[in-house]
Amino acid sequence: MLILSRKPGDAIIIEGGIRIVVLACDRKSVRIGIEAPASVSILRSEIVAAIAEENQRAADTTDAKTFLTTHPKPEN
Repeated sequence: MLILSRKPGDAIIIEGGIRIVVLACDRKSVRIGIEAPASVSILRSEIVAAIAEENQRAADTTDAKTFLTTHPKPEN
């Protein structure tokens, strides 16, 4: 892991055209801006964790069986 000290207005450039700019700092948080090509996905880590958890839950066969038994196939 690379650890850097930056001040508001300072930027970090990452290969692939990604630029991270420190917008503001206070004792509780840091505001950053991220400039990246549209093809680069940028997600907060808690969103990635929630997606992984939901995918795991969906893959659980017990949950799938429960869903199928509680949601019968609609009749035409």
